[in-house]
Amino acid sequence: MNHKELIASMAIKLNAPKSVVADLLDVTVATCTELLVDEKTIGFQSFGNFEVRKKEERLSVHPATQIRTLIPPKLVVSFKPSNILKDKLKDLPHNE
Repeated sequence: MNHKELIASMAIKLNAPKSVVADLLDVTVATCTELLVDEKTIGFQSFGNFEVRKKEERLSVHPATQIRTLIPPKLVVSFKPSNILKDKLKDLPHNE
């Protein structure tokens, strides 16, 4: 689902104009981005938590050339799903 499809789906569920929903979604994303840049955790009840974690520097080896490269530390966003979301996903049929 892309941005436009998400807005259309939300507009139908909220019975609201797409322009209003688009503004609401943009503000939500901007607010979440600001909080993550400030390294704060964002929790959505029944969905999960987003948080910023630090990945330590590590040594990487290129498989073809065997050249070793030091990868510097960096900040990444991680997501931990709630138990409610995990349970809903667990009940879905598997495509094996």
